[in-house]
Parts: sequence; C-alpha cells; structure tokens
Amino acid sequence: MPTVDLIHTRIAPLRATLAAHPLYTSIRTEPQLRLFLQSHVFAVWDFMSLLKALQSRLTCVTTPWLPTPYPASRRFINEIVLGEESDEYPVSDGSAVPLSHFEIYLHAMRQAGASTQAIETLTASLATTPILEAIAQADIPAGPRAFLTTTFTLIAEGKLHALAAAFTFGREDLIPDMFTALVRDLSAQNAGNLDTFLWYLERHIEVDGEDHGPLSLRMVADLCGTDEHKWHEAAEAAAQALEARIALWDAILAEIQP
Repeated sequence: MPTVDLIHTRIAPLRATLAAHPLYTSIRTEPQLRLFLQSHVFAVWDFMSLLKALQSRLTCVTTPWLPTPYPASRRFINEIVLGEESDEYPVSDGSAVPLSHFEIYLHAMRQAGASTQAIETLTASLATTPILEAIAQADIPAGPRAFLTTTFTLIAEGKLHALAAAFTFGREDLIPDMFTALVRDLSAQNAGNLDTFLWYLERHIEVDGEDHGPLSLRMVADLCGTDEHKWHEAAEAAAQALEARIALWDAILAEIQP
C-alpha cells in the first residue's frame, strides 16, 4: 500500500531545488526585499485560502451542525486556523492583539516601505468578481498570477486529499534559516524597518517546528487511506505546489536581478 514515502520520493528533487534556490542569497538590499514582499504576499494570502478550503471540508461550518468523518484532521486544521487567522501579535505597550498572519504581513510591508496596492486591489475586487476571473484581470506580476491560478484551480477541483497534500508540502517551512538571518541583519541596519517581517518568519519557524509537521502528514494519510489512486493524486498535487513555488521564486529573482 502506498504511504507518505511515495510523496516524499516524488517531491525530493523539487524540495532540493527550493532549498538551494539562488533567490535567498540574491536579496541583499532593502529595495530588493521590498520587491520580494510585494510578490510573496500573494503566496501568504493564497495559503490562507487553501487553509480555509480545507477547514470548510474537514469540519462542519454550516447549520445544522453534523460531525465529519475526520476527527483528528479537523482538530489539527482548527488549530492551524486559530494561529493563522487569529494569532497574538505583540504591540509596543507589551500587550498582544489578535490578527491574521496575512494582516501582519501587510503591516510588515508598510513598515518596510513596500506597496500593498496590488494585493489589496485584488482582494477588494472579489466582492464582485469570481476568483479566477479576478486573478486573470488583476494588475499583478506574472509570477504571482501563475502561482495563484495554480492554487485556486486546485481548490476549485475540490479533491480533499490533493488540497491536504498541497497544504502540507507547500508551506512556508520551505524558506531556509539563512534567509531569516539575512532579514535579521537587514533589519538591524535599517532602524528596525523589517522587525514585523522578521517576526512573521520566526513565528512560522516556531509553529512549524512544533507538532504541525507530523500532524499534517497524518492528515494526508487520513484522507488518502488505502486508496492508491488518491496517494498518487496527492503526490502530484504536492509536486504541483512546489513547482509553482519554484516558478514564483524564479519570477521574483528575475525582477530583483533584471
């Protein structure tokens, strides 16, 4: 019977490519980092959409309430939603305010002097325009457009095991520690203008370093079960998510090093 090892084998070369991607060592200045933020924010936002797609399927979010068949996975996804949608962000008076990681990321962009216009224009358009149509029409770089299209096409297809695999293997733990160290150095050199972005990176390292990794693998196993076809579809979805991330990194690299 296939197991998660099937997925690991399928995506190993892609993870290696991401880990060694030249983008991380090419960002040396604050203007370059601002360009990174302006594209990466779309990945932060679409991660939230992927997460909520999973929550809507793994849990019951309608009335009358009925339990779903995935008790362990629904607990895990609800824990992730709590942290991602309503984390405790520390403020200057020593207290903390509840904010989503997306909202914190927007704050980080403004603090760093990066423009939030493109992402905010896209999200505002969703009040009247279907998501894939809004992405196609939005005035955003080609890299984020392709990345978003990959994710929202996967969501539209609605295969729960594939969504879980893309979520599990395409998360922000792909960003290596050396990039966080680089941001830390840049923040120290620029009067703390990157402190919020640094908090975002370190928060994801902290959260992913706990039990979320093993639990997300269990979720994929829970949803694939003994169905060989589902395991292969999950492996392809994971690979597709990583290929989309590589393409996004390639596009950002081309932008900061024209």
